[in-house]
Amino acid sequence: MIIKVLGPGCKNCQNLEKNAKEALVLAGKEGEVQKVTDMMEIQKYGIMSTPGLVIDEKVVVSGRVPKAKEIVTFL
Repeated sequence: MIIKVLGPGCKNCQNLEKNAKEALVLAGKEGEVQKVTDMMEIQKYGIMSTPGLVIDEKVVVSGRVPKAKEIVTFL
């Protein structure tokens, strides 16, 4: 499972990355969390506001920071 955090590296992006890693632990799943900071790459996902969360190339959240428990439901 590949989880991507889309954003320029702001505080919200950092919080989303932390929550994504916590969600993997809570769900007992294996996965890799990647940060995508290149705006051209982020635009390819079609999100209008960051941070964005992509799981296995599917955008599940954009423009907010979901809690780890909510991210578990996407896994």
